[in-house]
Amino acid sequence: MSKRRLTQNQQRRIQSNHHKKISKKEFEWQDEMLGDIQQGIVVTRHAKHADVETESGEIFRCNLRRTLKNVVVGDVVSWRLGNEQLQGISGVIEAIYPRKNELSRPDYYDGIKVMAANIDQIIIVSAVLPQLSLNIIDRYLVICENANIPALIVLNKIDLLDAQARQEVEKQLAIYQKIGYQTLCLSADSGENMATLDAYLAQGTSIFVGQSGVGKSSLINRLLPEVNAQTGEVSDISGLGQHTTTASRLYHLQQGGNLIDSPGIREFGLWHLEPEQITQGYREFQSVLGTCKFRDCKHKDDPGCAVREAVELGKIDSVRFENYHRLIESREETKSQRHFRKEDL
Repeated sequence: MSKRRLTQNQQRRIQSNHHKKISKKEFEWQDEMLGDIQQGIVVTRHAKHADVETESGEIFRCNLRRTLKNVVVGDVVSWRLGNEQLQGISGVIEAIYPRKNELSRPDYYDGIKVMAANIDQIIIVSAVLPQLSLNIIDRYLVICENANIPALIVLNKIDLLDAQARQEVEKQLAIYQKIGYQTLCLSADSGENMATLDAYLAQGTSIFVGQSGVGKSSLINRLLPEVNAQTGEVSDISGLGQHTTTASRLYHLQQGGNLIDSPGIREFGLWHLEPEQITQGYREFQSVLGTCKFRDCKHKDDPGCAVREAVELGKIDSVRFENYHRLIESREETKSQRHFRKEDL
C-alpha cells in the first residue's frame, strides 16, 4: 500500500507548527540531529540563547538544555552542533564545566544573578563625572574580596581635571594604594595611560564594572575600535549615565587577554551578603578582627573595639571606616524594602 502524500497546505501547516515550537522554546534537539560533544566558551549571552566559540575561533548560536538554569559569559561548556541550522540556532549547550570563580549581583526578581565566570581580574571603572564616589568603589571592592578576584581601580576622564583637582583625586586613590590595591588614572578620549591599561588587560580575562556614565563603552571603543560599542551621555537632570550595553559579551584583545563587557549597573546591592561578609570585604580590617573586647562587636561605638582603635591610630583610613558603616546601614535598609515589596506581591 503506497504512503499518502501530504498536500502543500498540510506541509505548510506542519512547517509552521514546527517553527512555532522553536520560537516558544518547545523544540528540543534530538540526539540523532546532533553531532559529537565539543568544548567551547560562551562569548555572548542573550535572553534565550548563547553564542559559543570553538577552539578554532568559530562562533555558533546555541539553545540551552532545560536543565541548565544559568549559563553566563566566560563559562566553558560542552555543546553539540546540529545537522542543520534552525532559525539561526546551530546547536545546543549540554553542560557547564566547573567554574574557577563567578561574579554575582543581587536582583530583586531573580535573587542572586551570576554575571560572568572564570575571571582573572575585575576592572572597577570610576570617573570624575558624574563624580568620584569612594563609597561606590568600596561597594565593588567588597564584591571582589568575597569573590576572591583581584581588582584594578581605574579613574576615567582624567583629562577633565586641572592640576589641582588631579592632585586631590590622586590623594583619594592613595587610600587604596596604601592597602594594596592597584589604581590607574586615564582618559579614553585623550588616550592618556591607555597603554598601561593594555598591559593590565593582557594578563588574562577581565571584566569592566562601574556605574553607567563612567565611560566603560568609551574605553571599549578605544580598546576595540571595530566593536563600536554604543556610548551614553551623563544626564543633566539625574547626573547619572544612561544605560547603553544590552548583552554581556567577551572580546579578544589584540595585545592579548580577554575583556568581558556586561550591561551597565548603576550600583551593586549588597543585601545578599551577611554583615560578616561585608566586614571581610575590607582587607585592612583583617589584621585586627577577632581582637575586639566583645565577640559580637559591631565595630562602631562598642567598648574595646579594635577596628575603631586602629582608625584612631591612623592604621585604618577614616573614610573607609565611614563607608563601611554606610554599606552596613544601606544593606539593612535595602533588605527591609525588599521584604515589604515581597509582601505586596
